[in-house]
Amino acid sequence: MLTAGVIGVVIGVIVGALGAGGGILSVPVLVYVLHQDPHDAAAASLVIVGITALASLPLRARAGDVNWKEGAIFGGVSTIGALAGGWASRLVRPEVLLGTFALLLLVVGIFMVNRARATRQIENMSHLHTKHRDPKRASAAARSGGGIVLLVGAATITGLLTGFFGVGGGFAVVPMLVLVMSFAMKEASGTSLLVMIIAAAAGLGARWGADIHFDWPIIFAFTIGSAAGGIAGGPISQKARNSTLTLIFACLLIGVAIAVGLETIITAR
Repeated sequence: MLTAGVIGVVIGVIVGALGAGGGILSVPVLVYVLHQDPHDAAAASLVIVGITALASLPLRARAGDVNWKEGAIFGGVSTIGALAGGWASRLVRPEVLLGTFALLLLVVGIFMVNRARATRQIENMSHLHTKHRDPKRASAAARSGGGIVLLVGAATITGLLTGFFGVGGGFAVVPMLVLVMSFAMKEASGTSLLVMIIAAAAGLGARWGADIHFDWPIIFAFTIGSAAGGIAGGPISQKARNSTLTLIFACLLIGVAIAVGLETIITAR
């Protein structure tokens, strides 16, 4: 329980700062460090990530980083995909589940690295004008032409990934909001917390009645530590550039992908 609590604090700080990372870190920790079954770990991570996001949301909302309207629509639509993804995950062997998860993280991480580079170039070129520019208004204008079809499509895919892999969704929500919906990174990470709460609840609902064991003492310690870390991590995002947060997020995805992929290969042998 002590180990779970300490690790939870670290993961919570990451969730609070980046609006993601809870599920992609908590699932491997629950499996490889705390020795839980992958399916049990996936379900437990939804509890942990959902509560952590709930604790982190108020601070980000006060900073103006949460787009409530589009976040609520995104989260609501994603629940449909989450229910389907949660059902489909029961049909997949644990090693296949983790291997696919690692591959997905690697691909998304590479895309986010490219996004970070492009964002940094724009930041450097427009440095003289940033004091008079509203990044939220600019990102809203950039995505205004996408329409409801783009929003619904991105949300449905995110929900499928969330339900299937048993993660809160931040690993998919943030890239979708940044790469597809043209959100600025800070706005994406804040809005992601709202989507994660909705998606985590839906993912748990899809597992209702399934043969899943919840180790509540471990989950409780993990969640308390993660929620505390989430509250502490929020202010970090306010001090960093969008490109820096994007690059950190990308490195997190790639690092976890490599670790999970190697562990899955070793275990399979």
